[in-house]
Amino acid sequence: MTSFHYVNDALFAEDVALTEIANAHGTPTYVYSRTDIETAYTSFEQAFAAHPHRVCYSVKANSNLGVLNILARLGAGFDIVSGGELQRVLRAGGDAASVVFSGVGKTAAELQMALQAKIACFNVESSAELDTLQTIAAQFNLVAPISIRVNPDVDPGTHPYIATGLKENKFGVSSDIAVEMYQRAATMDNINIVGIDCHIGSQITELSPLTDALSEVLQLVDDLEREGITLNHIDLGGGLGVCYKDEQPIAVEDYASAVLQTMGRHSQKLLFEPGRYIVANAGILLSRVELTKQNGDHHFAVVDAAMNDLIRPALYNAWQKVSAVELRGDPETWSVVGPVCETGDFLAHDRELAIATGDLIAVHSSGAYGFVMSSNYNSRNRAAEVIVSGSDHYCVRQRETIDDQLRLETTLPD
Repeated sequence: MTSFHYVNDALFAEDVALTEIANAHGTPTYVYSRTDIETAYTSFEQAFAAHPHRVCYSVKANSNLGVLNILARLGAGFDIVSGGELQRVLRAGGDAASVVFSGVGKTAAELQMALQAKIACFNVESSAELDTLQTIAAQFNLVAPISIRVNPDVDPGTHPYIATGLKENKFGVSSDIAVEMYQRAATMDNINIVGIDCHIGSQITELSPLTDALSEVLQLVDDLEREGITLNHIDLGGGLGVCYKDEQPIAVEDYASAVLQTMGRHSQKLLFEPGRYIVANAGILLSRVELTKQNGDHHFAVVDAAMNDLIRPALYNAWQKVSAVELRGDPETWSVVGPVCETGDFLAHDRELAIATGDLIAVHSSGAYGFVMSSNYNSRNRAAEVIVSGSDHYCVRQRETIDDQLRLETTLPD
């Protein structure tokens, strides 16, 4: 269920017409539904209510302060992959004690920042990172809580760019190396072993890769227990897919049932890092048709959003639904493209739409990996972001200006 719906042929976000948002804030603009974010998070929480757990929202999916604040108010934990994301979580009202820090290339400065903030756990991804963490923790007389990210070599059956659990991927370590790292970590004065971490990829729509990975992790948990290393939590990462076109996503209740059945006698607290599941379908990208043109048999609708605003179609060849904000007329087949000087600058190809110059369109399922991956390519200003809550809407990021872009730049002296 989504809060984006038509009322008398006009597309609404909750109780607000998207035409009203375009008139108030311009285009292109990202629009997020507070209700959809809260519903998705709550459904995940409730699915695992029978087992000790923590849902740590994956900040990289959408790091807007307004979005993070909604989740912080719900009591969410947070999964971060940079020091910048930690600062966002804290400024949005998140609790450092609920933060887990993932990522294969954490810098010494980032490790120090997170240590001093007293986050819940570092998901360590290499022996080098473990050594650096021990050194920094000793320097500041602190103790670093850690899990080790294990790479179970399970194929998640997703796009190769978002598969993270195969042996050829850069993330995590093999089970053999993980055992050696746990043994070394147990001898370090400033390291506290608290868990184990595993994340095999994103947009997963089959249960078997997820339960196969968990089975591999549980075997390692038991092996470590026999060596006297007891783990308090198991972090299963994120990865649940959502519906962009005709995918059949895993119901979170089915996921919970399969996970808890696989856990069996194991009583460790479960951590999860959903991002896309929470926000993807809670957002749209609102854009206006600047002009239409025809090249041969191809009809192009040139809109004011571009690949710098939403790169997923160009980067992953991702399919996202496109709708006219006001329904009228007979549809034609369009390619929806942006003004950026790249052939790869498109939002959608071969879509049946009734649109004309000046009309508004909505690119659905844009709440995750939309604005966060945007850029200033072609010196384009990044979009505004708006959150809708019932009949109210709030601009939670103003549209960028050229002065914002140029503020950190300078010319050479004479």
